[in-house]
Amino acid sequence: MADKKWFDEMEAKIPKGKVRTRFAPSPTGWMHVGGLRTALYAYLVARQAGGTFILRIEDTDTKRYVEGATEIIIKTLKGAGLNYDEGPDVGGPVAPYVQSERKSLYRPYAEYLCEIGAAYYCFCEHVDYAERDHESLGLVSAEEDKCRALPYEEALRRVQAGEEHVIRMKAPREGTTTFEDAIFGTITVENKTLDDMVLIKSDNLPTYNFANVIDDHLMGITHVVRGTEYLPSAPKYVILYDAFGWEKPVSITVPLIMRDAHNKLSKRKGDPTYDDLLKEGYLPEAVLNYVALLGWSPGGEREIFSLEELVEEFKISGISKSPSIFDKEKLTYFNGVYIRALPPERFAELAEPYIRKALTRPDIDVAAVAALLQPRCEVLSEIPEKIDFFEALPEYDTSLYVHKKSKTDEAVSLEMLRAAKKTFEALTEWTQESVHDALIRLAESLGVKNATLMWPVRIAAAGKSVTPGGAVEICRILGREETLRRIDVGIGKLEEALK
Repeated sequence: MADKKWFDEMEAKIPKGKVRTRFAPSPTGWMHVGGLRTALYAYLVARQAGGTFILRIEDTDTKRYVEGATEIIIKTLKGAGLNYDEGPDVGGPVAPYVQSERKSLYRPYAEYLCEIGAAYYCFCEHVDYAERDHESLGLVSAEEDKCRALPYEEALRRVQAGEEHVIRMKAPREGTTTFEDAIFGTITVENKTLDDMVLIKSDNLPTYNFANVIDDHLMGITHVVRGTEYLPSAPKYVILYDAFGWEKPVSITVPLIMRDAHNKLSKRKGDPTYDDLLKEGYLPEAVLNYVALLGWSPGGEREIFSLEELVEEFKISGISKSPSIFDKEKLTYFNGVYIRALPPERFAELAEPYIRKALTRPDIDVAAVAALLQPRCEVLSEIPEKIDFFEALPEYDTSLYVHKKSKTDEAVSLEMLRAAKKTFEALTEWTQESVHDALIRLAESLGVKNATLMWPVRIAAAGKSVTPGGAVEICRILGREETLRRIDVGIGKLEEALK
């Protein structure tokens, strides 16, 4: 028999009076883009209302558990700025929020449902209960229906005798179940399509769906954000809430994130996780901003929002029903905007590991290289390729010296390099200002446009036609000795080509 006093005590602990949302991931590996978006929307709903954002680790599926995944989830949320108010490592009125540590809570609720006829004990031997996919949507078999029809007293006697069993929800066989969703509106399903889902497995752990409902109620969750993949389970949640006589939270179902028009994002197919994106050199702020727009529109043309601005602007009504496409190029654009907006000192700090990876010369001015990169960088991981010429002059063809806009060919470039060499040798100091002024004076004395001189100097110094920064900045960073050595290489190449 249900212990009414225990149930009453549990009800008395439920927080009330304000918006409470939760992010409830399973610890199965790295955070996917869809999971990050769910967490973000739940965070925004709570913060906009001055409510509470909760982290709950749903680890009852032991077969899918990945060691260290909980730590990854916590690190990801904090790194993205989605600070939660209650969870595994934060104090709160009900803690810790790890389902495997709360397993004693779930069975009494399932047993109560058996007692009132809303669930039943199932003893079917052919079912490997612990391994059964509890998300299966197929109807239970005729053999399982025999357990559904067992008198409660007989089933309870068998349970007390130690017979292996699961507890199943007794889904209605006739009529319909209707529920409201903030995005998809009124949804009605035929009850005959619902299965008697397992609530408590034979290992005495709850299934995801059951623990989800119990925890949402006990934690006072008022708004539930989840993906459309959970829509088939939503009617069963409604049946459980109604069986207990509990108020249902607001359902906010967000659309899928797709790789293209036909395929969902999938790590197995090479699509990046949140951590992958950070390793590729995307900024957390840019990823979060872009992810916010995958399924939500603020209205108007504006796209760039800080997390604080998202809290102000976010509206549930702006969430779309339609799937959204994860566009890496658009994310890269966002990242470039965020990189250019960084304080120079912060960009230099973020860029330094990538610069050091490409450049081992101890005399390289990291801050100067970073200053060249910031206006021209979209993803941090592209930095080594952009600056590798500072480490060593690449092999190049003299055709690079031919540039119509700068009015240079191999002969003109040879003349420019010989003149630049003499000018650089005569310089008494080597600063950006002195190099710049010397080249400008030289172009004037030669009667040529600045570009006619600057282009061959840049090609000789970098061995590339596309570089961060121009001839002056590159030469200043290389230093006098290395610049003169590279100009000599260029002169030699051009002399050989013009023979």
